[in-house]
Amino acid sequence: MRGLGKSRRTSRAVTVGLCAAAFAAALTAAPAQAHEAGKAAHWALKDSGSDVRFRGLSAVNRDTAWVAGAKGTVLRTTDGGASWRNVSPPGAADLEFRDIEAFDARRAVVLAIGEGEASRVFRTDDGGATWTESFRNTDAKAFYDCLTFFDRRHGLAMSDPVDGRFRILSTSDGGRSWKVLPSDGMPAAQDGEAGFAASGQCLVSAGSHDAWLATGGGAHARVLHSTDRGLTWKAAETPIPAGDPARGVFALAFRDRAHGLAVGGDYRADQASPQAAALTPDGGRTWTPAAQPPPAYRSGVAWLPHSRTSALAVGPTGTDLTTDGGRTWRTLDTGSYDTVDCTPDLGCWASGEKGRVARLER
Repeated sequence: MRGLGKSRRTSRAVTVGLCAAAFAAALTAAPAQAHEAGKAAHWALKDSGSDVRFRGLSAVNRDTAWVAGAKGTVLRTTDGGASWRNVSPPGAADLEFRDIEAFDARRAVVLAIGEGEASRVFRTDDGGATWTESFRNTDAKAFYDCLTFFDRRHGLAMSDPVDGRFRILSTSDGGRSWKVLPSDGMPAAQDGEAGFAASGQCLVSAGSHDAWLATGGGAHARVLHSTDRGLTWKAAETPIPAGDPARGVFALAFRDRAHGLAVGGDYRADQASPQAAALTPDGGRTWTPAAQPPPAYRSGVAWLPHSRTSALAVGPTGTDLTTDGGRTWRTLDTGSYDTVDCTPDLGCWASGEKGRVARLER
């Protein structure tokens, strides 16, 4: 039986690997060749039935995804985007949801951003039929931006600096309760430094203990790394320009503890973003600018499933693909999206303004 089980696992791994290779090939093929073969990968828009901006996105698989956005809106699909159910928390119409982390089709945690009590966390265990408010910020100086979870129990949330240091919330029960972590292990923030609540990707994690926090607005755009679930952090400068409240690192993606991508730039439409991407091979200790970055500001980034070298970056002016680990990027699509998320079963989703939600298909 052991041999049979191993054979099945090996067969499944090979099948997934072959599918992933075909998936990547559909993206990387020359457009004429791909269309001729009927394999061109593209964003297929799904009618969400909403016109709000969805900056929060959590993909569970190809069939199930959650989006969260303006006016306290949360939607969920379980049929690949063919239909969407409005599962918004009651009484939340005045809140701005910017991040959502879903564990499956029934359990999810959503973050509302803003000053003071506008920053809140809600959790559902029944697909959004009911919600419980598990955290409400009472510090007028705090402004929460992003969430991340290491597993179904352990997670973090981050706030812009309070008294000169970024503030970290921690949960060990799946978001049912939260506590503020001590600030002793957090480096001092730069003047004007903050996170960007643009895509739910300014705080990300990989593995059971590693987390990364992206910043902008200060003299340097930085990435802070924790190896102990948020207790202590080390900061590293990135080559992405900052020095202005509109510039910095907006999103991060790590495929493991070592290899990461950073994207950002200047979110103002009339400003150029000449160095909008960077990569790290050492867990964020050092960052190298992309030799050929995306052509404009990008707010979201995600590694393609089962790939060591391919990833997608999205922003208001388009979607870009890298096939060499973030060294070079080329534009695939010019549609507007704020965030992107991919799942192990080769499901990639994106969401953004005017209720836009799409799934990558071929």
